[in-house]
Amino acid sequence: MRIKIIGVVGAGIMGRGVSLSLAQTNHRVILVDISSEILDNATKELREYIRMQRLFQNSDDMPSPGEVLDRITLTTNYELLREVDFVMEHVTEKWKIKKDIYPKLDDICLKECIFASGTSTIPITRIASLTNRAQQVIGMHFMNPVPLKPVVEIIRGHHTSEETVEKAKKMLGQMGKEGVVVNDSPGFVSNRVLMLAINEAICLLEEQVSTAEDVDRIFKSCFGHKMGPLETADLIGLDTILYSIESLHDNLKDSKYRPCTLLKKMVDAGLYGRKSGQGFYNYSD
Repeated sequence: MRIKIIGVVGAGIMGRGVSLSLAQTNHRVILVDISSEILDNATKELREYIRMQRLFQNSDDMPSPGEVLDRITLTTNYELLREVDFVMEHVTEKWKIKKDIYPKLDDICLKECIFASGTSTIPITRIASLTNRAQQVIGMHFMNPVPLKPVVEIIRGHHTSEETVEKAKKMLGQMGKEGVVVNDSPGFVSNRVLMLAINEAICLLEEQVSTAEDVDRIFKSCFGHKMGPLETADLIGLDTILYSIESLHDNLKDSKYRPCTLLKKMVDAGLYGRKSGQGFYNYSD
């Protein structure tokens, strides 16, 4: 049976991307965040992304921005999630924020509803402990930009049932994506490796070993990466990178995940990357 209505909690970069991918594959989406201002900004960003997609892909078959946005209900009211069968959470990568979300969802949503966390580093088993449905809690780590990335990391928590894993795979299949299942560990596979590489690249910059351009050029030219580590950091958001590395450091207690001083300084300065217009590169022009 096709899951038709999906709740998405968090209208940031990842929440918007997931909502767009769902709407473009004929799903109804209820996108929840804490303020009308955030939701208004999300609507503008979604409309612009769809417009750019149509421009570059030049396809008359693509639905119009209005058609896609009509499938997304933006709201600050969690009660609208009462009838959904699947919730994808994409709030800020901070435990003190996430830990208040799940008990609320647990009270509101149907008992059969699956909770899929988009966390980058927080263990799924810990998130599941906030609910009375640990067997129905799973990790679904989408990559950015969501509409363009065909593979999603699925994380099986300690109590996650096989039925929940299969439903998560089916949900991704409905979105035209493939899931790769891994077991629960801080950072899982992708971010356990990626955040370490990005942090080390920032340290190289801080030590004046190389420029941002040349660090990225080496990874693209020598290893065939489409983006270098510092370009990737700007795309993800340096604030999110810092939260993720701090989470890995807290969970694994390994000094190799100690955040680079330059990264912390840039976040303090509000230099978050693409979303702020300035990071390792300038995006304000």
